[in-house]
Amino acid sequence: MHEFGQINRRQWLGATAGAFPFVVAGTRQALFADPAPRPRVAAIVTEFTYRSHAHVILENFLKPYYFNGKLIESGMDVVSLFVDQFPEGRDMARDVAKQHGIRIFPTIDTALKCGGQELAVDGVLSIGEHGNYPVNDRGQHMYPRKRFFDEIAAVFRQSGRAVPVFNDKHLSFRWDWAVEMMQVAQELKIPMMAGSSVPLAQRRPPLEMPDQAEIEEAISIHSGGLESYDFHALEVLQSLVESRRGGETGVSEIQLLEGDAVWKAAEEGRWSYSLAAAAMSAAEGKDVGPLKDFVESTGGSPQPVHAILIKYRDGVRGTVLRIGASATRWCFACRLAGKTEPLKTSFYVGPWQNRNLFKALSHAIQTHIRDGRSPYPVERTLLVTGMVAAAMDSRFEQHRVVATPHLNVAYQPKDFRAMREMGDSWKIISEDMPEPKGIDPGGPKLNP
Repeated sequence: MHEFGQINRRQWLGATAGAFPFVVAGTRQALFADPAPRPRVAAIVTEFTYRSHAHVILENFLKPYYFNGKLIESGMDVVSLFVDQFPEGRDMARDVAKQHGIRIFPTIDTALKCGGQELAVDGVLSIGEHGNYPVNDRGQHMYPRKRFFDEIAAVFRQSGRAVPVFNDKHLSFRWDWAVEMMQVAQELKIPMMAGSSVPLAQRRPPLEMPDQAEIEEAISIHSGGLESYDFHALEVLQSLVESRRGGETGVSEIQLLEGDAVWKAAEEGRWSYSLAAAAMSAAEGKDVGPLKDFVESTGGSPQPVHAILIKYRDGVRGTVLRIGASATRWCFACRLAGKTEPLKTSFYVGPWQNRNLFKALSHAIQTHIRDGRSPYPVERTLLVTGMVAAAMDSRFEQHRVVATPHLNVAYQPKDFRAMREMGDSWKIISEDMPEPKGIDPGGPKLNP
């Protein structure tokens, strides 16, 4: 197995920087050229059902949406669609395609070529989330993200050129496949973007990490499912700790604990209870009392608790804690060297549960397609992909500590504030507005 750590960020950027020729501004040809045509986008999805990732991403490509209080039009056209599964009674793909003039193709190859012989799109959305797919013995959904990528890359290879690709969530449930995807992307000069919507959410209270912060320990908390929500919480953690002094250096070991072992590890000082309490207070606006007694369910009984303990290669400690039952709880706290008070914040997803998270993500994807480069490091998601896989290995192997020398993924952070929702959209789309059905990002004056 090849180690991605052998490819540093400078090499990655150097390899992809020349992938897309653009007209140099200032030339006579550029000054008098016709306006650039709208980029054409292909969407490759597992299923297209109500509130699926295909739905809540694509609606922001098909209709204007609010981002930071301004009405945004994507400036690009979804021209082709490949759908892997059509759940009976729930499928939206055929109706949406008919309403918006999108052709559904039977294969990824034909979708990217729009029925022709060569690549015929300017960007690709690979949305491998949701659908009826098997779960392996480690509890990981075996979504076909790698298969999707392989078939997309085959078209690029045959056509002799590549276009920007967005891969929804983590790259694969297997680390070696994720590494292979990145190596192929480098070989074919594919501008890659991947990851979670949650790091782009409004931070309440506002938090910007100090420049070159010396982080000693950090914690990210969620209240959702094993693996699927752990991924989001790890991306929240990584999106903040990657900005520490020296940048990201990788992870040396991971352990997943469940039940009473979580609290015992806190008593032993292996993760910081006080940081977890601080993060929860940011989310709830108050002290929630003893975390072990925190109950959030209609049945009145505690939900399963688990924690992922992370040791970074530079000595920083990280924790992802699952506690409670709210699908919209995402919060963070960290301790800086020489500081007594922790930094803390929560990530507000906006009205309608997590649906509005995807407005900022869609804006970031559109920026990626237009610019030909990701607005934040794809290495973040590569590292988190490996962290999730190692955590599930730990759980499968009686919660042992898993050494991760292969997670030597080093990179420098990038300022992605321009991609984040800062809160002005929630002055327009409020909690008391009913959630729209179908393809409708919501808000006033969308359909005058």
